[in-house]
Amino acid sequence: MSKKTSLSLSSSGQDSQQLVKGQGFGTAPVFFTAISTILGAVMFLRFGYAVGNVGLLGSIGIIILGHIVTIPTAMAIAEIATNQKVEGGGEYYIVSRSFGLNIGATIGIALYLSQAISVAFYIIAFAQAFQPVLEYLRTVPYIVDNGLLFFVEDRLVSLPALLLLILMVSTKGADLGVKALYFVVALLFISLIMFFAGTTNYVYDYNSVGLSDSIANPDSFFKVFAICFPAFTGMTAGVGLSGDLKSPRKSIPLGTLSATFAGMFIYFFIVYKLYISATPQELHSDQLIMEKIALWGPMILVGLAAATASSALGSILVAPRTLQALANDDAFPSQKMNNWLAKGKGKKAEPFNATIVTSAFALIFVLAGDVNAVAEIISMFFMVTYGTICSISFLEHLSGDTSYRPTFRSKWYISLLGALACIFMMFSMNALIAMIALVAMVVLHIVMSQYRKKSTGIVYLFQGAIFQVNRELRVFLQKREDEKTTQWNPAIVCLSQDFFRRQSAFNMLRWLSHRYGFGTYIHYIQGFLSKDTNIIAKETKKEIIQMASKTKSNVYIDTLVSPSLTSSIAQVLQLPGVSGLENNMFLLEFSKNNPENLKGIIDNYPLIKATSFDVCVLATSERNFGFKKSINIWITRHSFQNANLMILLAYVIVGHRDWKDADIKLMAVYPDADIELERERLIELIKSGRLPISATNVELIAQRGKSMKQIINEKSKTADLTMIGLNDKQVKEEGEAIFQGYDTISDILFVNSHNQKIIE
Repeated sequence: MSKKTSLSLSSSGQDSQQLVKGQGFGTAPVFFTAISTILGAVMFLRFGYAVGNVGLLGSIGIIILGHIVTIPTAMAIAEIATNQKVEGGGEYYIVSRSFGLNIGATIGIALYLSQAISVAFYIIAFAQAFQPVLEYLRTVPYIVDNGLLFFVEDRLVSLPALLLLILMVSTKGADLGVKALYFVVALLFISLIMFFAGTTNYVYDYNSVGLSDSIANPDSFFKVFAICFPAFTGMTAGVGLSGDLKSPRKSIPLGTLSATFAGMFIYFFIVYKLYISATPQELHSDQLIMEKIALWGPMILVGLAAATASSALGSILVAPRTLQALANDDAFPSQKMNNWLAKGKGKKAEPFNATIVTSAFALIFVLAGDVNAVAEIISMFFMVTYGTICSISFLEHLSGDTSYRPTFRSKWYISLLGALACIFMMFSMNALIAMIALVAMVVLHIVMSQYRKKSTGIVYLFQGAIFQVNRELRVFLQKREDEKTTQWNPAIVCLSQDFFRRQSAFNMLRWLSHRYGFGTYIHYIQGFLSKDTNIIAKETKKEIIQMASKTKSNVYIDTLVSPSLTSSIAQVLQLPGVSGLENNMFLLEFSKNNPENLKGIIDNYPLIKATSFDVCVLATSERNFGFKKSINIWITRHSFQNANLMILLAYVIVGHRDWKDADIKLMAVYPDADIELERERLIELIKSGRLPISATNVELIAQRGKSMKQIINEKSKTADLTMIGLNDKQVKEEGEAIFQGYDTISDILFVNSHNQKIIE
């Protein structure tokens, strides 16, 4: 969307500008960074374990399931990258420019921590390639005799390797890192060739060995999936180089998608080769089984070292750039911290300070020596990131935004599948850690929102999506064949020009539309539509919305400029219902103390009735609904058709918190001979309709020499709201007089029902 895509990185001086220019890399670094992470430590060390525990079919299922997440994510990244300029920060930049800086920074920090800890994860895996060397050293007499065995363990390799990696990246930057990447990827592919060319003494019998055969008491499918999933997270590794690419729009889609599909097909061949080359027990117990299968075993160790080194290299290239992009967006509370982390080194603005912080994180976890528990959390945060990216793509498709014009297009259902798959996988792998990850994200977002008040990207994204859903729903409802139904819900439109003098009509509308219906309040401005009156109408609407927001109502508000009350009513009667359903009730109002607009209501009453609307006329008083504790409903044999509608409206009103614990009282006036019969009928109506009216609140009054108005004035003088039925014939014959003469009672709602409502 135009508003959100116009967001840009916060300025951090010349360094920020230089970062945007970047190194000018092409597509190859994106592909090699991704493929070297995809074909990394997990593939070498844990794919044999996977085949041994879940068999060939289960392993293929894990690969397919993992790519149900990664392929939609890769396609979503390709789509978003070809729609907007992707600058430094890669995945973080994509999320923050779509969901806004608060959510973007929240996910960005989690993503950065995952990337930073991944450096340690790959370095520790790198040390596994030197196990034969370490085993040899443990047999050297000098080491054994002098008690030096304590020092002969994985850290003997991992710590120097990390320090060397830090030194290389810190001094030479991404340029040297990318050059080294070509070398390690070459070694990686040579080792794979050696693996596929190798043979073993194991003879696979197609007749006796099943595709699902595994060890006895194997680990569960989703436990194996959780262990193997980090292998699939490498497909976005190259996206983090976005700020250093010559053409991110071209390189990110091409490099990411090609690495994803290439990695998937290589995975299929690897698990098949493992399956036909060793027994399930051997595959399960020997994490270096690929070395035993390869044509030249040591090359697998070289490949493992190359893969883990390249993965670590890719992570240490990407993580500081994510951190630098976060700092450029002032994601942290301290401006000094933001400036320090955003500062680059040299003309190319290499993220030197961010690399120092990343190195410190990696060093801590390498010293710990075991990041297995952290690895699951890393996977969770990657899942959150992937799910968010897929959600962005889905919402962009749904919103129908004209500014979203990617040159590469995915499908909305593919993005939705990816988002749902991420949620499913998270809880399938480990529900507890999934909850911890999500709670951590929520807490981080709350903290972020405290000092970053402006973040509108998500608003525009969801606004567009909701608009499209509403549009489709309204068209669907319009096309749907009319179904005869006894169900009734109020869809009320109120027209008034007195909002700034009294809010009684607005309050009545919000009570009636609180839960069971929909209300539209239209403020009438008399005059002819022009540039000036249009400006006045917009300003008035804004002011009314601001005032109404304090009531927490769900009333839709608008303004209407029209030369007369009649023309305005005619226009409103023809308006489509905002809710998608046609309006069915018209609400007008006048003040009992100053009924200046009562004549206009009488004159236009036939016009409203001609369109089959129910009509309500609110007569307001200075009591302003009193304590809102009692509602009196008056029923006569001349207006019995209105009884059910009045009862339903009263039921809706007392459902609002303003009328909590209010009593509804039915007052009926009939000749003496009909009193008992009508009482039984009303009580049966209350019982069968499950209405919140006590039988003791039904009062029937014999009309003995008194007019209806006299009886109502006597009996309802303490009621906070009185409902009286309107008869079309009476309105026509009596005119304004039918609404007058109720001076001793509070507010009155006159009700005319177009047809008798059914209470079931």
